[in-house]
Amino acid sequence: MTVRLGFFQFRYFPHIIKQTFGKIFSKSEGNGTLTPFQATASALASTMGAANIVGVPVAIALGGPGAIFWMWLVALIGIGTKYSEVVLGMHYREKNEVGEYVGGPMYYIRKGLGWKKVASFLAFALMIEIVASTMVQSNSIATTMKGSFGLSPIVTGILVALLVVLVTYGGIKTIGKVSEKLIPFMVVIYLAAALVVIFANIKELPTAFGLIFEYAFRPMSAAGGFAGAGVAAAIRWGLARGLYSNEAGMGTAPIAHSAAITNHPAKQGFWGVFEVIVDTLVVCTITALVVLTSGVWKTISPDDASSMVTEAFVPVFGTSLAGTIVSTTLFLFVITTIVIIIFYGEKQAEFLFGTAFSKVMRFIYIGAIIVGAVGGLQFIWQFLDLLLALVVIPNVIAVLFLSGKVKEITNDYFTNLYPIERKK
Repeated sequence: MTVRLGFFQFRYFPHIIKQTFGKIFSKSEGNGTLTPFQATASALASTMGAANIVGVPVAIALGGPGAIFWMWLVALIGIGTKYSEVVLGMHYREKNEVGEYVGGPMYYIRKGLGWKKVASFLAFALMIEIVASTMVQSNSIATTMKGSFGLSPIVTGILVALLVVLVTYGGIKTIGKVSEKLIPFMVVIYLAAALVVIFANIKELPTAFGLIFEYAFRPMSAAGGFAGAGVAAAIRWGLARGLYSNEAGMGTAPIAHSAAITNHPAKQGFWGVFEVIVDTLVVCTITALVVLTSGVWKTISPDDASSMVTEAFVPVFGTSLAGTIVSTTLFLFVITTIVIIIFYGEKQAEFLFGTAFSKVMRFIYIGAIIVGAVGGLQFIWQFLDLLLALVVIPNVIAVLFLSGKVKEITNDYFTNLYPIERKK
């Protein structure tokens, strides 16, 4: 997609930044249910999760510092995929029974390609995948809260379930409003704390960047708790964590973006680019620099990689405050993630069986939060990667088949609207 669209994310980067970061508080023209930023914040709620705080240290522990280079590369190229998904979601969206705009891979596969059975298969796979994904997210926060505050997993599960019920009851408009306020707040808190740690280890910053670039292309030998890693491992873990974090190609983002108010699909597509920049190129990079400049990646074994960020915070903030900062941030990240992925699951149920059945699935997902918190049905979690593959593969194939439509829409924007937007 990057090649087919003429490397647009590099050629028009200043314009994309102006249309996104520059217009966060601007009103948008056109039809839709949410503002462009509310739709983007909702999509970011799904991507901004445990992967940003826990996934990056795992990538470094198993792939070495060079994994971060490959994470950056896949993000820059993945922008092409994310943009294409959002554009297609906007182009093929429609109004549902209650007058809200809905869209996503199931709609552009059915309407754009006429593959009704494939669209239904993807929707069903994603609907089931959300059950497993909700359990994993719930368990990660229950484990963290027990370790930091001694809170019982069942109590955490019930608390999370109640919060999720309150937010999801209001539908996409409430989710958009909550995400719009909560996402910037939690990102700023986490980045502020992380930057304090990086500043405290500022002398190590040039070394950290040196490690990232040097070991992206050559093996790294064992050092302390680090077991060593080859180039293949660096590439594998960099790509895996990068894509899992920003969800490019997963088909989930256009479900949230399709509700946005806009007068052209490409304009909302730019918010998809914004998503990848914030999630991977900013937040994941800051996490990586915290881990590398503090040196914790050398002393903590890969089995305990999830605790690296907390350990890096300890010398600066102290044990108690460090644990509180990471646990609170992770709690907020996971809550917003669960809220939006349940919305995604409901939209699959709505596509397959109508709006009434989507309410049934909501209660199943709420139950999965409590079951997952106490570590129940773990055999389902083991199918998570397989279930994700059943969603990603048909979605990516569909995006490739519809690449001509994405190019046509993109060309239309840069031919007709781009000259006007530049003058504003």
